[in-house]
Amino acid sequence: MPSQASSRASSPPKRGTALRQRLAELRGTDVPAQPLDARALAALAANPGCRRRALLDGAGVDKTALAHSLGSPSGFGQSQFAFMRGNAFEARVKADGGAELLRLTHGRLGGGAEPVPGEAAVPDLAAAGPEGRAARTALALREATASGGWTLLDHPMLALEVAGTLAFLEPDAVVVHPDGGWTVVEIKSFPMIDGSADAAKVGAAARQAAVYALALERVAGRLEPAPPVRHHVVLVCPKDFSNLPTASAIDVRKQLSVTRRQLARLTRVEDIAAELPEGTTFDVRRPAAELTAAVEAVPATYAPECLSACELAFHCRTRARARGEVTTLGRAVRGELGGLTTIAEVLAAARGTAGDAADPAVAMLRRAAALRGAGVGASGGS
Repeated sequence: MPSQASSRASSPPKRGTALRQRLAELRGTDVPAQPLDARALAALAANPGCRRRALLDGAGVDKTALAHSLGSPSGFGQSQFAFMRGNAFEARVKADGGAELLRLTHGRLGGGAEPVPGEAAVPDLAAAGPEGRAARTALALREATASGGWTLLDHPMLALEVAGTLAFLEPDAVVVHPDGGWTVVEIKSFPMIDGSADAAKVGAAARQAAVYALALERVAGRLEPAPPVRHHVVLVCPKDFSNLPTASAIDVRKQLSVTRRQLARLTRVEDIAAELPEGTTFDVRRPAAELTAAVEAVPATYAPECLSACELAFHCRTRARARGEVTTLGRAVRGELGGLTTIAEVLAAARGTAGDAADPAVAMLRRAAALRGAGVGASGGS
């Protein structure tokens, strides 16, 4: 008869198997799962209250195909031209054993003697499956730290548990310095002109790099002593209007803190799935009406920022507008309105026909309505 301890030890694998089966049923049993990447995790961290995205990403649902099936295709994503240009630039940066990349990293962050071209280690990270690649990456990081030299890990694989599911992440590169420090490197094809780049694009790259740094911290935490994961990441971009690489060191401590806190707030995927009606599926081959009902069964938290981060944004925006949700006006406005969740409630409160006058949001709205009325009256109603 098995002991209680052995029974408890066998419970987590059974629970994990059951969850994987449930998630496979949600996306379609013979439909391959879409990988949960750093860009998706950064978007989840920016909007942790969206249970819909958390479930769909956790289940590996192809949201682009789902949006098409719902009749609300999104233009979100990278063009084929930009993808090819980015790949060509990355290949140039990593040529000759990553000599230029290591030179730029040393120039921005130091971390030991200047790297000598051709002498840095570039370990082979090939392995079977993402789990195998993540294990091979962890071993390579351990060996590189012990070696005391420069090491470039080209497209390593990192694992990070999010809301009860495991995400496998693939940064462009990780550099191990001779002093033992680890640095995340992001390579982007947008230009850095006169030493600066588009702030919105840099911000998105920083949030994405913070996810990689968070996953890298998990690997470092399993070593004794734990190597330092640098809170500055290296962003490599084309210089001015050329194809020559240049770099900047970006402090991602703020993004790391926010990402760590927001991902911890995510409701576990299995808890969200447990609340769905029996037979719910997001299999994109199902009829549009059935898919619409399935999607609407999971609460969403739409905001205009979703348009640049989620494939389902057009669908969610249409639904939010139809319900008159104040989230369509932006998170800042939503935060100011407290318990008023619809535009109809806001207008009624402003007119004085609804709402508690002691509520600061209601008082603010009535004051604004009075000022507007006085202004319109003074201008003769024009």
